[in-house]
Amino acid sequence: MFEKIEIFDKRYSELSQRLYEPSVAADPEQYQKTMKELKSIEEIVLTYREYKQAVKSQDESIEILEESGDSDLKELAQLELDEAKQNIEELSEKLKILLLPKDPNDERNVIVEIRGGAGGEESALFSAVLFRMYSMYAEKKGYKVEIVNANETELGGYKEISFMIEGEGAYSRFKYESGVHRVQRVPETESQGRVHTSTTTVAVLPEAEDVELEIDPKDLKIDTFRSSGAGGQHINKTSSAIRITHLPTGTVVECQDERSQYKNKDKALKVLKSRLLKEKQDKQASEIAANRKSQVGTGDRSERIRTYNYPQGRLTDHRIGLTLYKLEDILNGNLDEVIDALVTADRAEKLKESMENS
Repeated sequence: MFEKIEIFDKRYSELSQRLYEPSVAADPEQYQKTMKELKSIEEIVLTYREYKQAVKSQDESIEILEESGDSDLKELAQLELDEAKQNIEELSEKLKILLLPKDPNDERNVIVEIRGGAGGEESALFSAVLFRMYSMYAEKKGYKVEIVNANETELGGYKEISFMIEGEGAYSRFKYESGVHRVQRVPETESQGRVHTSTTTVAVLPEAEDVELEIDPKDLKIDTFRSSGAGGQHINKTSSAIRITHLPTGTVVECQDERSQYKNKDKALKVLKSRLLKEKQDKQASEIAANRKSQVGTGDRSERIRTYNYPQGRLTDHRIGLTLYKLEDILNGNLDEVIDALVTADRAEKLKESMENS
């Protein structure tokens, strides 16, 4: 574990120095790139340096206890040793967590989709409550919220609403919200005062990055051949037609429109790139659709991840058995306590898997 962190430590020092180089300081793009990499390893490096300081303190305390004859000094050394041991244990656990593989989507923006489930108008009204809660939470985190699409009901609810949340680390905070949310409350339209149960589904999708396509020349087989068909005297006299085969996918493109071999090759490459780009985008769209389907579920009450109980002022997250009696506060966008608990549980599970597989 520590060999890997030593590499991070060395890299952190290099990057810190680089920020002061005139060439980097004068180039905003280079400066941002360097700063981003620095920030990505900063927490682990600073925690490791704390850990090393705690180990040093432990060693010094042990040395005093072994060699000193001063009882007051020994008593002080024992206190410092106990503190150092506790710090070492805590920092060691923190380092294990920091070294866990990160979700590659964590830093992305997100698209959140909320849909009414079981419960009709009451479900649509609660969709509006969830949208408000997420919007307020996003604002507290410094994120930007932009509605993409909304299907509003006459009473001010949403049959469906989708919106984008833009900000660094947005997905890392919102990804745990995917699933079915159950609400128990007395609807405004209920004259008997009975508590109704309805559900709303939430899907959280990482924003798809701009699809870029680079073709390795080694992946291309390029053949020339003589043009065929109507075209005047030039036909069959020179091998100006081009056939390009993309070996990894078997995609074949031919172009014999131009008399120049170079122009035909250029056109064929453009067609090939367009085809491969379309295939990649279709695959990406398909994966996003599959992801959405798995997250949203059917909206049935039994598929709940969380319950919001208004009469009791209670929120319960069923995945981790968390119950908080501060529903109004949470619905006003104070979600950190819930999300932090989910993050901790997720890390603990990953740490357990990591130890079992090591």
